[in-house]
Amino acid sequence: MALSPGSRLGPYEILALLGAGGMGEVYRARDSKLKRDVAIKVLPEAFARDPERLARFQREAEVLATLSHPNIAAVYGFEDSAEGSGIVLELVEGSTLADRIEGLRAQSKGLPIHDAMEIALQIADALEAAHAKGIVHRDLKPANIKITPAGKVKVLDFGLAKLTQETPTDDVPTLMATTQAGMLLGTAAYMAPEQAQGGLTDARSDVFSFGVVLYETLSGRRAFGGDSVLDTLNAVVHREPASFESPAAGIVKRCMEKQPSQRFATMADLKAALVKLREKRDAPSQASPSIAVLPFANMSRDADDEYFSDGLAEEIINALAQMPGLKVIARTSAFAFKGKNEDIRRIADTLGVTTVLEGSVRRAGSRIRVTAQLIQASDGTHLWSQRYDREMSDIFAVQDEISAAIAGALKVKLSSAPERRMPKLPAYEAYLQYRSYQWRFTPEASQRSRESLERAIALDPDFALPYVGLADYHLALAAVGGLSAREAMPRARELAQRALTIDPDLPEAHAMLGIVAGQHDFDWGEADRRFRLAVAREPISPHLRQWYALFLLFSTGRIDEARRQIERVLDEDPLCQMWHNMHSYVLQGAGLTGEAMDAIRRSVDLDPQFWWGWMQLGLLCGIIGRHSEALQCAEKSMAAAPWSPYSMGLMAGALENLGQHEKAEPLLTALRGDVSRGPTGLACWCVLRGDIEGAVDWVEKAADQRFTGVVMILVRVFEPLLRQSARWPALLKKINLA
Repeated sequence: MALSPGSRLGPYEILALLGAGGMGEVYRARDSKLKRDVAIKVLPEAFARDPERLARFQREAEVLATLSHPNIAAVYGFEDSAEGSGIVLELVEGSTLADRIEGLRAQSKGLPIHDAMEIALQIADALEAAHAKGIVHRDLKPANIKITPAGKVKVLDFGLAKLTQETPTDDVPTLMATTQAGMLLGTAAYMAPEQAQGGLTDARSDVFSFGVVLYETLSGRRAFGGDSVLDTLNAVVHREPASFESPAAGIVKRCMEKQPSQRFATMADLKAALVKLREKRDAPSQASPSIAVLPFANMSRDADDEYFSDGLAEEIINALAQMPGLKVIARTSAFAFKGKNEDIRRIADTLGVTTVLEGSVRRAGSRIRVTAQLIQASDGTHLWSQRYDREMSDIFAVQDEISAAIAGALKVKLSSAPERRMPKLPAYEAYLQYRSYQWRFTPEASQRSRESLERAIALDPDFALPYVGLADYHLALAAVGGLSAREAMPRARELAQRALTIDPDLPEAHAMLGIVAGQHDFDWGEADRRFRLAVAREPISPHLRQWYALFLLFSTGRIDEARRQIERVLDEDPLCQMWHNMHSYVLQGAGLTGEAMDAIRRSVDLDPQFWWGWMQLGLLCGIIGRHSEALQCAEKSMAAAPWSPYSMGLMAGALENLGQHEKAEPLLTALRGDVSRGPTGLACWCVLRGDIEGAVDWVEKAADQRFTGVVMILVRVFEPLLRQSARWPALLKKINLA
């Protein structure tokens, strides 16, 4: 029974199609009585009048109604009205496990063992609860496992579930019907051998399917496959999957034994094995050294000196990051705990480190006192501590001494840093002030960061880093539409070139020139050359790695490489809202909308004031038909950045999709009147309206204006939609990416 947005099924208004398969279609709907969104599953139109199918469909609702578990999607009821019949279910937001695996399949790798184990234990909990009720799922596969943005696993689709007292022949109609619906191939790859042969199924059949899912989750490849349904079934019954290396490989192998008697007898036994493996994995070991440097406490009388204590901690982070073999958490994540008085062990666990450095700074006139202590996270013991009473002019020596002491305590090699010119102290302080504003993402902070950089340059014209910082300021404004690209990008190039005259090897300056070459000139050969110079020497900072991933790799279509680089950035800086947002670009560019939305939600969870994240989330909500949510996101984005063409285009599209044309028109008029920035917002508006050809028109106009985000955001993020146009190759040719 096909439904369309705006139609009704009893008291439920259909909003959008969420998914379709041989066993049913699932829609997002609005419960007009309880004012909440739900999922409604209806039979395919071919089966809607089949009494046997209807009976099985109602039985699915009855099976689900007996289950009440946090890892199983809840059933709210069975709607049987003149418009048709449907199972009313809990609406589970997030991505499927299949989406997550697919994103890694091209790299021939699976999820990290920690993530895979957390997901597996929740699936096992759900199946254990179902088995306790005498219910066997029989269709467990990654597509039927949803993961919410908060990390909660929900097992879905008990449409093929059976009670254990049913006879073997109950399985046969299911197989035949599923084959007729064209769905057996996908399901066949996860069947237990006895199910594939039409035999008796029980809880051990789900154990087998669980093993197949875990195999794919950990390895990134299918356990069984073939060119046809029969080939796949033959592989399930007769062949062993290829071996793979993982701490859980033994558990997976036992789950996938061909004979049920050789598998785990119950889901409880399987879960116990998983818990034991997790405890063994989490036990203290000789792990590679890793460290988080917390912001140093400002003990000075002047509270405004906090930028200096923060800056000292950041300089130590930068020095430690140059040491081979030492994992160092970046500033944003380490500073996320500022002022929260959290337990050291919790901080270390959240950031995935073995040691934590904390300290304090007190300034008095020309004197400074710095205390620092290195703490072993597992038991809170002090590995090293020291106090430094020095003149302010000695601050650079203090930084080096602390770094050397930590290297000795952790037994890592202290790398020989390249010779550097020490800036004048007042200019250095101004630069530290800039960095204290850099990651706040507010108009006021942006303005103050620019003022600090300009002051640093005025105080010491031969200090290279402020020039790159000022170039980054212009780049950021141009990328979000706050400044014309034709004004901002040449200025960014000029500043980066000035930095290189001072320090010819400065990686950030080479990268900035690469960004301008690619994003403004569409000269990808020069962009590649500059970035090769920038990343030639590891380690590089998360900020520089993110530039490389997005402005070169992602922009030129090397999506898998870009994703690997961004995931490494997140490993080094897991609590930075911007990196999660950038991760969403790559995921959406790969067509993984669910995972992209998870990444964006993570960014706005970290910073609810992050308007750019709300803008990006609104665009994706609108693309998949969740227009009310898109409008809510647009309101948050517009509240902080009403000047941004992205905010305006999102708001206009969300309003029009909800029928509020008169409210959208002033925004569209403003965008049409802005030659340099308007095309970007109008491209977003067209995408939300489903007007692909119109979107291509406006993207071409944005390219003509050299809008800084045209390649990275409009072309690559919208690529899964825009490539439907026959003009897609010509659009790529315009930006020299044909």
